[in-house]
Amino acid sequence: MLHVVITTIQEPTPSVRRLVERLASSNGKLIVAGDSKGPQRFDGPPGVPWPVEFLSLAEQESGRFRLAEHLPTKHYARKNIAYLQAIGRGAACIYETDDDNAPNEDWQPRAEFLNGGRSVTGAGSRWVNVYRYFSQENIWPRGLPLEEIHAAVPSPMLFVESRRAPIQQGLVNGSPDVDAIWRLVLDREFNFENGGSVYLEAGNWCPFNTQSTWWWPVAYPLLYIPSYCSFRMCDIWKSFVAQRCLWALGLGVVFHAPEVVQDRNPHDLMRDFRDEIPGYERNREICRILGSVELQAGEPSVGRNLARCYEALVTAGVFPEKELPLVRAWLADLEL
Repeated sequence: MLHVVITTIQEPTPSVRRLVERLASSNGKLIVAGDSKGPQRFDGPPGVPWPVEFLSLAEQESGRFRLAEHLPTKHYARKNIAYLQAIGRGAACIYETDDDNAPNEDWQPRAEFLNGGRSVTGAGSRWVNVYRYFSQENIWPRGLPLEEIHAAVPSPMLFVESRRAPIQQGLVNGSPDVDAIWRLVLDREFNFENGGSVYLEAGNWCPFNTQSTWWWPVAYPLLYIPSYCSFRMCDIWKSFVAQRCLWALGLGVVFHAPEVVQDRNPHDLMRDFRDEIPGYERNREICRILGSVELQAGEPSVGRNLARCYEALVTAGVFPEKELPLVRAWLADLEL
């Protein structure tokens, strides 16, 4: 069964209600992680199918997952508990999103194997602005080093064979995931072009987010969201670790044409900018560190590889030492 995961401090938004409508017709279920601020219940309209499981903060803290004891409150990382709940429920696929993203007409449950698309071959270690495969306009994903904004993108190759892709990111129309600099200078409603999916082979770095992302079991250990870093970087740095660990499996990340529309929650753009400064300063360094970590091949090594990546980032001062007990608790909870 498809399980969808969000965290929220709001009552069910119009975007969430629209998502639940689509889930009801596709035999899916939504798991919602609450926090210290926000509703204690997450009920739908009377008489409407509502395949939703809400985990209040009290239920998280009294539950079976060790990680709940370590996670900070008022933090996006509460989403980790919803991931663990979905995995414990036997999720065959986890789709993660946010409470301000609504499925568009093209949204549909996806398959782990991609049958045809565009492929960007590996080239050692380089940055690729995937947004440019879906638009010729000046736009880039949050987390792309600023020096790469105007870099040319490599020409993709068409492929028709089946390729395994246990992490797949859908783009977002309306208010796409860009950094605060783009919003401060160029902000407007933005819609990407449709086009064939893009498979980034190992060796190509591109940040991805948690707004419309599909995960399959081999990649479940890589769902982990770190707690002790900037809020605006927690999902981006998660994506870098996930990509590096996928490369150890000989796999890459897929990006799809837009499948959701974001009605963005209110943001303080200058606060966003300040929260993104660690990324502007260190994203390139982080990927250089990750590229130098010795990882083991094979699916049984994914969790151990995740730990090695975080250990290297702690040694480099990217994360404080107190991140590691959370990583270890996460990996232990995956074994329950």
